[in-house]
Amino acid sequence: MSQVRDALPDDEVLESAEILFAALADKSRLKILHALKETHELCVCDVAAVLGVQTAAASHHLRKLRDLKLLKYRNDGKLVYYSLRDQSVSQVLNHVFATDG
Repeated sequence: MSQVRDALPDDEVLESAEILFAALADKSRLKILHALKETHELCVCDVAAVLGVQTAAASHHLRKLRDLKLLKYRNDGKLVYYSLRDQSVSQVLNHVFATDG
């Protein structure tokens, strides 16, 4: 049992995985992450259009993803553009949405 215990990831790695899986547990957030993986950057109004929801709902999901440290953002005048913070999210999404055929 000690070998199994020693092979467990440390708490920091587990906490990062927990955050990622929490984000992936919502269909709207999955759509946002997938859209950002494909386009690399979207503003709030574009995310709302992709999801087919009001801007306030899109903003809520983007804020949650930003709070989970999965997104970064930049301001351009009155618009805020969001993108994936790093490639690790994109790599996980590639596995999640991979098809066998």
